[in-house]
Amino acid sequence: MNLHPFRFPFRAMGSPCHLILYAASETEAQPVAREVIEDVQALEARYSRYRPDSLLSRVNRLAGRKGGVVVDEEMAALLDYARTCYEQSDGLFDVTSGILRRAWNFSGSRLPEQRDIDALLERVGWDKLRWEPPVLKFEMPGMELDFGGIGKEYAADRAATRCLERGITAGVVNFGGDLRVIGPHPDGTAWEVGINHPREPGKLLATLSVRSGAVTTSGDYERCIVVDGKRYGHILDPRTGWPVEGLASVSVAAPHALVAGSACTIAMLKASDGPEWLRTLGLPALWMDVEGRVGQLAANAGQAWFEK
Repeated sequence: MNLHPFRFPFRAMGSPCHLILYAASETEAQPVAREVIEDVQALEARYSRYRPDSLLSRVNRLAGRKGGVVVDEEMAALLDYARTCYEQSDGLFDVTSGILRRAWNFSGSRLPEQRDIDALLERVGWDKLRWEPPVLKFEMPGMELDFGGIGKEYAADRAATRCLERGITAGVVNFGGDLRVIGPHPDGTAWEVGINHPREPGKLLATLSVRSGAVTTSGDYERCIVVDGKRYGHILDPRTGWPVEGLASVSVAAPHALVAGSACTIAMLKASDGPEWLRTLGLPALWMDVEGRVGQLAANAGQAWFEK
């Protein structure tokens, strides 16, 4: 059977997204793409921090009340994963820190006032909530959960699984740069993926070949502001409320986008200690620090994963 690639662009979770699905005809691929897109939109409706009617917004309102709130199985699994990330990052990956976005405007050109950051920091900290499945309770009034660090990656993994269940065995899910490969091209060749250079727009830092799994990238360049010549990226240290410094970009490959994405973010949060932490994971990775130095970890010792 001759299979052909069909591309389905759409927008979700604040990012441009697309699916590339190999099928015998567009008529065969289209229902799968439609189902995936509808599922992604449903996930966004559940977990969007911008929608007052989302499940996440409802949980945030109720978790601060006496007795907390009972969450469903899916959100419980996300909370369990968030707790693991918090523990493995020594408290740096914290899904309660999204509230700091209220102080930062990365579309503007001014830094926030320290007093505004300090006021929000009082409501940041996984240690200030009680998670005893299935009950979530905020110990500090006004706290919020924000799954921005794992939601898009969870959606990418779910989309790839759904495609496989519907008989699509070759293709790619790309959600705003978070890439999950469904399977290699029908002839077995790998997908060639470009990693953007964090300091030179339009230029690639490296390319990589991937046949399965996921590749995600975090950096200080897509959402940032530059004030008095200094760059401030959108990844915020939950201890200080200020952007982390040290690494300009981190890319990680893993079997699942959820793992790759959280690893990238934790490495960025660990700043100059990020590369050493990545070495403990044993996953292929590439990074560039703010001084322009590039480092990488290959899947196998001595084998280059990225090509410049």
